[in-house]
Amino acid sequence: MDLAPKKSRSEASSVHASTAEQRLKVFMQDVTGRALVMMESATQGQQGIAMDLVQEAFIALHKSYADRSTEEWYPLFYTILNNKLQDWRRKEARRANPLSFFKKVSLDNDDEEIIDIVDEKAINPADFLDQAVTIEEIQEAIAKLPVRQQQAFMLRAWEGFDTHTTAQIMNCTEGSVKTHYHRAIQGLREYLAHLNPMGGSNES
Repeated sequence: MDLAPKKSRSEASSVHASTAEQRLKVFMQDVTGRALVMMESATQGQQGIAMDLVQEAFIALHKSYADRSTEEWYPLFYTILNNKLQDWRRKEARRANPLSFFKKVSLDNDDEEIIDIVDEKAINPADFLDQAVTIEEIQEAIAKLPVRQQQAFMLRAWEGFDTHTTAQIMNCTEGSVKTHYHRAIQGLREYLAHLNPMGGSNES
């Protein structure tokens, strides 16, 4: 499974394919590994569900946006994937509480924003690896975060989207993205503190 950060947009766009199917195959090879990690974390390790969500997003992307450029596919794919994840989470919430069918199910608190938070630069996941943190340890730490923090971190750090695009994908404000991303970084530093990632302290 390829978990490396996404290739540069120019590199990905340089792949010339004669058909949408060929382009989609190349696109899937690039994003599948990271998308699965994101969905497995969001679904608490349910690999089958994660695979289904990713596959459904690919199908919907090809069905509705086959004529778009590969460059455009990246945010479109993750927007579709986010919507499918939210639909699945709502169904799971209603299944756990049948009475919730009669009222709106609130999954996340996107209204809470840290005022005047700095729009932090996307962290290169390799910074973790430089501290001898394994992929498994990073994945376990990400899975401990609230889902929206997971998404903000993966979209900003692994996919390299800016705050504006991430907000569009997550269907929330840029302030919410900044807050989720900031808290995700704090959470990861805490969970991985024993390995001193990103130059953090060893304080308990």
